[in-house]
Amino acid sequence: MSEPRHVVVVGGGIIGLATAYRFARAAWRVTLVDPSPARGATWAAAGMLAPSAELLPGEEENLNQQRRAVAEWQTLSDELAELVGRGPTITLRGTLLVGWDASDRALAAQFAHVAREANVEVRVVRREDEPELFAEVSPRVVEGYLFDGDGWIDPDDAVATLLSANQQLGVDVVPETVRRVESSTDGVVAIGDSIKIHADYGVLTTGAQPLPEGAKGRHVVRPIRGITTRLTGLDRSRQPTLRAYVRGRSFYLVSRPDAYCVIGATAEERPEARVEFGELARLMRDALEIVPGLDGAEYLETRYGLRPVSTDLDPFIELLDDGRWIWASGHYRHGVTMAPLASSAIYSFVSQLS
Repeated sequence: MSEPRHVVVVGGGIIGLATAYRFARAAWRVTLVDPSPARGATWAAAGMLAPSAELLPGEEENLNQQRRAVAEWQTLSDELAELVGRGPTITLRGTLLVGWDASDRALAAQFAHVAREANVEVRVVRREDEPELFAEVSPRVVEGYLFDGDGWIDPDDAVATLLSANQQLGVDVVPETVRRVESSTDGVVAIGDSIKIHADYGVLTTGAQPLPEGAKGRHVVRPIRGITTRLTGLDRSRQPTLRAYVRGRSFYLVSRPDAYCVIGATAEERPEARVEFGELARLMRDALEIVPGLDGAEYLETRYGLRPVSTDLDPFIELLDDGRWIWASGHYRHGVTMAPLASSAIYSFVSQLS
């Protein structure tokens, strides 16, 4: 009986974890290498599955991929439930987009127009007609736009479930940093300070981190920081995810059961892996303007991560010049959403090579 094919996955964010799961489920031998799995961009993610409310002009194809990915999340959740007894909960309650002042309302209207041009269903909603949608939202906000079909998962729960599934499937998780990669006609090598892992194929899901020495790709990614803050004490989990423009800045609130909230800004064009006090203060102020009830919430923690952005803003899967290493990145703010679809695409890509 021949040995199972062996793949080494470098990078243990949610896409790397899902990729390791795909290969292991297909009876490959899998080694996952990351010094701190799921402590990069995934750690800071709010977990929004929001193809419609995160659309940018010119992203129609990305929109279609994300819609497919949301459906794939339910399939993946069902698979994980069969394997480990539970799968991440996918909650689809839509997204409510509002504006704080007149100029912010104009920004919201402009976004709704762009979404409609991309054939996204957008509905104008008013507080007087549907007050439940505006629960906990400042009374000065009297109308907004509802995007059906959007939702969220809890990334922490998804990561924990994927780690359990990978463990059960025999994935070898190595807590090291890969410094260099090599290849030959019959395989690849991942080299760290105290490791040298040989495999048939290698997958780089390193997010915004620089590629290891020896790996050269045609694509370019740059890191963009995301910041989220965790609070407890306010429950909007039965309402849509809340998005807002506040004095021209983007703000969102994802509320989970048990009064657990995640607030954040969509993106900052900064590569530093840190949080400035002023930036945190602005986020808190925006949160209190839109959701005054957060005044009594308990602060838990602030997280940050660097998200990988490609030149054209689209995710990619690239076969490096050696023909054995595959690089998948560029998922920007959609890493959590795209994880099931990206992992399936990576598995299919490598399977065709082998």
